[in-house]
Order: sequence, then structure tokens, then C-alpha cells
Amino acid sequence: MSSRRGFLKKCSAGGGTLLLGSLLTACGGGGDSSTPSQAQRDGANDPGRPAGNGGQGLPLSSWTMRDESGPHKATWMAFVASDAIWEPKQIAPVQDALARIANAIVQFEPVNMLVNQRDLVTARQKLDPRVNLLVSAIDDLWIRDTGPVFVMNQNGEKAGVNFNFNGWGKKQVYANDGKVAGFVTQQAGARMLSTRLVLEGGGIEVDGQGTAIVTESCVLNPNRNPGLSKADCEAELNALLGIRKVIWLPGIAGKDITDGHTDFYARFARHGVVVAGFEADPGSYDNAVTTRHLQILRAATDANGKPLQVVAIEGPGRIRPEFASKTFAPGYINFYVVNGALIMPEFGDAAADANAKARYMELFPGRTIVQLNIDPIAAGGGGIHCTTQQEPLA
Repeated sequence: MSSRRGFLKKCSAGGGTLLLGSLLTACGGGGDSSTPSQAQRDGANDPGRPAGNGGQGLPLSSWTMRDESGPHKATWMAFVASDAIWEPKQIAPVQDALARIANAIVQFEPVNMLVNQRDLVTARQKLDPRVNLLVSAIDDLWIRDTGPVFVMNQNGEKAGVNFNFNGWGKKQVYANDGKVAGFVTQQAGARMLSTRLVLEGGGIEVDGQGTAIVTESCVLNPNRNPGLSKADCEAELNALLGIRKVIWLPGIAGKDITDGHTDFYARFARHGVVVAGFEADPGSYDNAVTTRHLQILRAATDANGKPLQVVAIEGPGRIRPEFASKTFAPGYINFYVVNGALIMPEFGDAAADANAKARYMELFPGRTIVQLNIDPIAAGGGGIHCTTQQEPLA
């Protein structure tokens, strides 16, 4: 059975030692984009909206993926740490970390938590009673990737896009997780939009105004979308999410299970402002990757032709030893924005943790900044954003 940690260990053995600073990613599926998506069939053109550099001449969809910092109806999560994927000694600590995240978020907005029947009693013990539990068969906890991407249309109708999760290119079992997008969309009372495109929520970042940041190493990877061109991808993202301009980052394939998700490299703080990770250690493969990403972002313009303000944030220089491993994913870019707050990690490096918090206080004025110890989840290669999926308020 292919497992998450097994793949990561195999990668590290084959590609040299993965250094502390490497931005290992965890939010993580083959498609033929020649068939039009449901969004394309249902979308309406809007000639009043200009096409950006990444979508010139494309028919504009009526669907829009909103910025994460917009108002949420709820956050969706998954309470699971299966021994088919995680080591037995990791399960309880991972559940505790998931509970810390959910219990922090529920102070600001509703949380809907998927949970296997066998874990229901444990979930009730660890989670704030305000967290809404929904019994559903699930394989793993990364709902950013397994869940739907919610969109809204001009009439206020909500839909969930099913991006055909396939275990990050069939690297991990996904029989149950492949059904999560449909289950969540149904529970949310939303309409389902279908597509032949294989993509995970962690692989795309949007500003809510037509601009997206996407990594080539993920979306254009033959383990997801063989033969897909950038133009094919842009057309489908335009129809599904209302994207008029795609800023392509190279990312890096094969170093982690996701093949380099965007949400560990670059995020929109707000329209026109991007926060990006920088790996300062020249011995890390991510030094060259993040350096190139910063060059691209600083030269890029958004869907309206305006340059971006780019804020670089370095990861911690050290972490707590208890969960240290080659698969550990440090870094402050994988934050999650909720109603009135920002939930971010801390890694035990007092100076780096404080610096990152101070930067986010500047970038997100008026929001409460909550820092959490998520080491057990980071040890599995992921972060807070990877474990959450926002549902926008209608």
C-alpha cells in the first residue's frame, strides 16, 4: 500500500538529505481537459470584464473563487490519522494537533469536521463541543486537497468544484478521499461543478479578483494532467473559478507528495499583496526554487495589469526535536485566514516565530493572530492551511 510517509522517505533517500529549511508541502488529481467542464457549460460570458495576460480572449465564467480573507460561512476539516498512512505513535499527537486547530478556529467561525465512525468518540473528547461532527469515510486529513473548492456566481449561488483528487498523482490510497468533495458539497447544500482537470486546493492561490498563482510542477505534471498545456489549464480555471490571469511558478516535482503546492510557497495577503517563502540555506534545494519564485512574483502583474507587492518571510532556523524528521514541513506561509483572525504555526524558534507573527500583524491589520504548535502535522509534511477548506458566506 502506497503511503504518504513512505513516499516522502523514498524521495529523501533518492534525492539526498532534506534540510530543515526545505518547504516540504502536504496539501496535494490525471485528466483530459478536452471535455468542457460543467462550469463552461453553465457559465455566462461577461464582455465587460477584460481578460488578463493569462486569459486573453477567454470567455469569462459567471463563477468566482473568492479570496480566503473574505467572510466565511464555515471551515471544513477532517479528523483522521489512519495507521495505514501514519505511524501508530503519530496518531494521538496528530489528532491533538487537529483539535488545536479546530478549537482555535471555532472561536471565530463554525467548523464542520468529517470523522470516521471509529474515531467519533475520540473526536468528541478532544474537540470543542461547538465543532459540528459529520460521520464520513475518509482516508487522510488533508481536506484542502480532497475537499471541494467553493465558488459563487453572480446570482449568489454557491457551488463546489470537484477537482478529481487522485492521491497526488496516485501516490497514496484515496478510495474514500476521492469522494470527499462530493460529500462536502452535498452537506453544504451547494451545486457540484465537474471538470476533467485534476488539481488540489493547495495547488492554487487566488486574490478573488481574477488572479491566480499556480505551480507548474503540480498542475502540469503527467501524474495528474498528461498532455495538458498552460493554455488548457488557464481556460479551465477561467471557466471554473473566474481566473483571468495565471502567474506560473515552477515549483519542484518529486521532492514531496504534492509535487510542490503553491500554498507552501506563495499566498495572497490581500489583493495586490503576496507573501512568499524564502529558503536562505544555500544547501537546500528550496533555496534555488524560492529565489526563482521571488524573481517571478516581483516581476509579475495581476489580472488588472498592476504590479504585486511581495513580502518574503523566512522559515524557522530550528524546530523542537520531538517531531523532527526528514518529512517535517517548517515555514510560515501555510497560514489560514478565518473571520477576524489568522491561524498560523510556531515551531519553537522564538525569534523566527515572533518575526513571522509581527509580519502578519502588519499584513492583516485588525485580525487576531493565533499561533499554534502543529509539530505532529508538520512532521507529516503539512500545515494548517492543508487541514482546512473555507466555505464562503453567500
